[in-house]
Amino acid sequence: MRKNLLTPVAAVTGSLALAATLTACGGSSAASDEKVVTVYSADGLKGENGDGWYDKVFKDFEKKTGIKVEYVEGGSGEMVQRAVREKSNTQADVLVTLPPFIQQADSKGLLKAYEPAGSEQVDGADKAADGKWTSVVNNYFGFIYNKKELTTPPKSWEELLDGKFKEKVQYSTPGVAGDGTAVLIKAMHDFGGKAPAMEYLKKLQTNNVGPSASTGKLAPKVDKGELHAANGDVQMNFAQSKDMPNLGIWFPAKGSGRPTTFALPYAAGLVDKAPHSENARKLLDFMLSEQAQKDVSAVGGGFSARKDIKATDSNATELGRLIEGVEIFEPDWSDIGTNLDSYVDAWKSATGS
Repeated sequence: MRKNLLTPVAAVTGSLALAATLTACGGSSAASDEKVVTVYSADGLKGENGDGWYDKVFKDFEKKTGIKVEYVEGGSGEMVQRAVREKSNTQADVLVTLPPFIQQADSKGLLKAYEPAGSEQVDGADKAADGKWTSVVNNYFGFIYNKKELTTPPKSWEELLDGKFKEKVQYSTPGVAGDGTAVLIKAMHDFGGKAPAMEYLKKLQTNNVGPSASTGKLAPKVDKGELHAANGDVQMNFAQSKDMPNLGIWFPAKGSGRPTTFALPYAAGLVDKAPHSENARKLLDFMLSEQAQKDVSAVGGGFSARKDIKATDSNATELGRLIEGVEIFEPDWSDIGTNLDSYVDAWKSATGS
């Protein structure tokens, strides 16, 4: 999704310069004693200005434990692919992605069972029955629009086909970005199957600017008016809207029907053969701790993964209003995990991507 970042807890932008160091120590017994933990994550939880949920959680975690967090960011699919490439010399300790990529990571043997403290308070639908992963931040799929260019948000998928949206619509790449894959999932639900969804997305291609590996980069374009509508997710876009005054969140409906969305949580798992597995367990525990979960809405603009945390901050109130009246459906993640490649291939064929 966004540009890969590698940071030592403080929000210091970098590239993958540390990769050589990580490779040198990956999987060694010496590495297990280091006061470090490496997180591979989908974007959205780290603030543009160092003020996101990850920024606070990582800082608080280091202060409490002395363990530094090395952070690598990319699209959900990209992070899974990278972890697969490194299986013979594991670099990541914790993997955080959106569905269905966390299920895909499990199917590829990347995850090891671990049930963090507090995970008993996570709803059964938001964690693996065998303990391979658990949601740490709940979230919902959504779209964004420019509030300055459009006095009201689009109401339906069909409205995006109008000529006024010519080269003013963009969505991130299915199969690469979690939110891009979510476009397929929602379209197949709303239109009643793969074939009608692909037929619609083929028509939308007339107005679509083109694929984007990064969902996070679409919001600034919408805020500036370069785009009038794009995909995203509630947590990331709500956090971005604090610095992007023209950003509005909306949920497409099919025709005159009710707008829909579905839960798209950030799910975390312990990486199998993690070089710093003990530190990884401590971080997963910390992410689900009471204070960290209270900070999910107050700091991160998301929804707590724990049922026993009842957030009352202003962000939580505003987030509740956002999804009021929106129908929330539950995707068949088993089917999506099994057939994801065929759905992405159908999308490529339909759109010529």
